[in-house]
Amino acid sequence: MKTSLGPKLLLYPTPVLVVGTYDADGKPNVMTASWGGICCSQPPCVNVSLRKATYSYHNLMARKAFTLSIPSVNFVRQADYFGLASGRDTDKFAASGLTAQRSDLVDAPYVAEFPLILECRLLQAIELGLHTMFVGEVADVKANPAILTPQGDVDMRKLQPLLFATGTKEYYGAGDFIAKAFTAGRESD
Repeated sequence: MKTSLGPKLLLYPTPVLVVGTYDADGKPNVMTASWGGICCSQPPCVNVSLRKATYSYHNLMARKAFTLSIPSVNFVRQADYFGLASGRDTDKFAASGLTAQRSDLVDAPYVAEFPLILECRLLQAIELGLHTMFVGEVADVKANPAILTPQGDVDMRKLQPLLFATGTKEYYGAGDFIAKAFTAGRESD
């Protein structure tokens, strides 16, 4: 028998997403969010949910674009800081020592040092209550060549993405390779 925990946000794990936007003056800003993920395969779309109280919410609404920078475990301190400070009164790039890189395809910056970037055009903003879910069509994915397999795919072991445990508010790295998807289930046949 399972123990009921009630209605809580306990989806494990969630990705650590660093949302990049420009403000009205063109100043680059980033914030950390973990309410997001893949939401459509055709067209390729991702989503991220932000509260209206955040500086990034208003930037995203005005610019209709955002990036998702995926930090590796090596950037846990910077990623956590991006979620603690507000871009209203802090230049998070200057404070963290990281570099704001202008996207070639969308009106948003990304973190140059992070190994994986998704550049997104806003398709929809859906108000859900405390959060608004932003659905973005992926215009491009940029990857550090060091995290790619010889076939050009992202190698999870080289990426070492930072993950968030919602219930305990802890960061983790990705675990060991277990099995090949769409193959493991056939092995029992």
